Amino acid sequence: MKEEWQGFKEGNWCTDIDVRDFIQKNYTEYLDDASFLRPCSKKTQKVWERCSVLLKEELKKGILDVDVDHVSGINSYDAGYIDKENEVIVGLQTDEPLKRIVNPYGGIRMVYNALGAYNYKLNPTIDKYFNEFRKTHNQGVFDAYTKDMRTARTVGLLTGLPDAYGRGRIIGDYRRVALYGIDFLMEKKALDRDNLTGVMTEELIRKREEVTEQYRALEEIKEMALKYGFDISRPAQNAKEAIQWTYFGYLASVKENNGAAMSLGRTSTFLDIYIERDMKKGILSEDEAQELIDQYVIKLRMVRHLRTPEYDELFSGDPTWVTESIGGVGLDGRSLVTKNSYRILHTLFNLGPAPEPNLTILWSTKLPENFKNYCAKVSIETDSIQYENDDIMRPIYGDDYAIACCVSAMKVGKQMQFFGARCNLAKALLYAINGGIDEVKNIKVLDGYQIMTDEVLDYDKVLNTYYKVLEDVASLYVDTMNIIHYMHDKYAYERGQMALHDTEVERLMAFGVAGLSVVADSLSAIKYARVKPIRNQDGISIDFEIEGDFPKYGNDDDRVDRIATSILEKFYKELCRHPLYRDAKHTLSVLTITSNVVYGEKTGATPDGRKATEPFAPGANPMHERDTSGALASLNSVAKIDYANCCRDGVSNTFSIIPNALGEDLPSRIENLVNILDGYFAQGAHHLNVNVLTRETLIDAMENPEKYPLLTIRVSGYAVRFNRLTRKQQQEVISRTFHSRR
Repeated sequence: MKEEWQGFKEGNWCTDIDVRDFIQKNYTEYLDDASFLRPCSKKTQKVWERCSVLLKEELKKGILDVDVDHVSGINSYDAGYIDKENEVIVGLQTDEPLKRIVNPYGGIRMVYNALGAYNYKLNPTIDKYFNEFRKTHNQGVFDAYTKDMRTARTVGLLTGLPDAYGRGRIIGDYRRVALYGIDFLMEKKALDRDNLTGVMTEELIRKREEVTEQYRALEEIKEMALKYGFDISRPAQNAKEAIQWTYFGYLASVKENNGAAMSLGRTSTFLDIYIERDMKKGILSEDEAQELIDQYVIKLRMVRHLRTPEYDELFSGDPTWVTESIGGVGLDGRSLVTKNSYRILHTLFNLGPAPEPNLTILWSTKLPENFKNYCAKVSIETDSIQYENDDIMRPIYGDDYAIACCVSAMKVGKQMQFFGARCNLAKALLYAINGGIDEVKNIKVLDGYQIMTDEVLDYDKVLNTYYKVLEDVASLYVDTMNIIHYMHDKYAYERGQMALHDTEVERLMAFGVAGLSVVADSLSAIKYARVKPIRNQDGISIDFEIEGDFPKYGNDDDRVDRIATSILEKFYKELCRHPLYRDAKHTLSVLTITSNVVYGEKTGATPDGRKATEPFAPGANPMHERDTSGALASLNSVAKIDYANCCRDGVSNTFSIIPNALGEDLPSRIENLVNILDGYFAQGAHHLNVNVLTRETLIDAMENPEKYPLLTIRVSGYAVRFNRLTRKQQQEVISRTFHSRR
């Protein structure tokens, strides 16, 4: 056994890359309460005070600074520090905190737009190179797009496509850097490349090239760490090095890429093994352990990407989705809760609430009760964490998976994802009614449909036509995604992240939908009430008159809830009819991030009574204020969506409840929230954001932001500082349902 591994239990992990085996043989489950936790150290306070000053300045300016003289890369920047004397975990994306990176590989126009928004200009040499000599991902995509694809993008039928920015949602197994060291990982990649032999087909040639790029990326990660004085060629020999090495792996990914979601993975239990070993040796105290985790989290909070105003409209709040997955249960029945599961949550108290890292609890009814209670306490007091159902994900992904972005599970280091943004289901319904003509731009988007002229919409006719529209949209969506990811692999390949995956990796294609509750309620209105279209001079339905009442999604009424689930089942089935690039597996999510506002702005009035340009509900949520039967009824409706067989990319549900609805004091609120979570997830529900606050608090924060500098809320799969949302998005959040009773 290597010297650095002394004190660990041996296993398959000693000869093969098998982080899960290392964890299972060495972690210490923790069943007690949070009384062992420690406050911020003096060093951490000094580092965080410096960060707080910079963050306030950044908020005023929009961005603090941009390095316009270098191009993104693992080893492109000199070492950077926040407060070198007091930092115990080091490393920044560039040479200064919060200075952003130029990444032209995704698209040079995106760089121009982002820099122009903040009055920066690109270095002329870089500008010349990426215009005359280097093709980008975005250019490749638009060279291959068909007219139909461009049109679908323009009208907002397919929106938020990663065709002009990094696709993200790839989680490198950053733990491998700590456990094995870079040299061992390079040896394994060299061996894999040598074994890639045979008839040189396009696939085999591409694999050999990619593995060679991965090998080079590992070398660059090692060189980057040397700038900070660390030799990560060898395994980490203590807890401090394990955290530092793991962070260097992650740091390399955010230096090289500006993906839509640069998730961290599942590191806290892994790191606890090193902390426990050091404590047994007597070389680490609990205060020092918390200091390491606090400073690790500070570094994660300082990650930034250069974004365009258009991107910020879709994904508001400047998110990076540094998602860390915590807890869960192993295949042997032991929970994966450790002391470090508590420590990383405790950073929300030591450092204050914050959206990053995107702390995600893998909830199981089998989790230790003390940990459940602590999670509920954190939710109630910070509104900063989310929950996903480990009991339905574990049978699919095992017990070493992590969450990418918001709600998307994948096996760490063994699966990667092709991110695909959203299809606008509500707009597709209007195309069924309006003969494939866009209700906003008045242009033909889909051929083969006739404008409906009925005085009162007929449910069977609308539904049958809508299903045909979904068939056509699914085909177009798949073709569009295949082009995007072919070009992304070709022009913006994530070398560093993929170097920390198995060479033979399984690929998932993540499709998504927006406007589910709008469509469910619209079809319910057509079926159970009388819906009369109001048409313009061209016969296009631009509004609807509803006579009578109808069941509304979110009230635990199977009449409408079944409509919602049937739409998802139909669309997923149609997606699966079409082959995917690199034999990826089809997955589907019901998730909108904050783009539900933009989707609504691009969509005309709908048959549910929603007016033109009004926001959709986020994710799988019921439409605002329509779930009138209480919190549990609303949760029951969303829980009916089939995760395992339909929506494996995730079912996002953002839940807000006023404190008094949970109980009169903190202990009763904790108990009731735990019961709600257990009951919700026991039904097979997938995801829940939890906000415990009042609408009045948000209204006051919108009008008086200086009073709420740290106010953090969950929005749709991720958290944001409320003051970083646009006013429109703040108003949309305020208009959501705040449950006043269970």
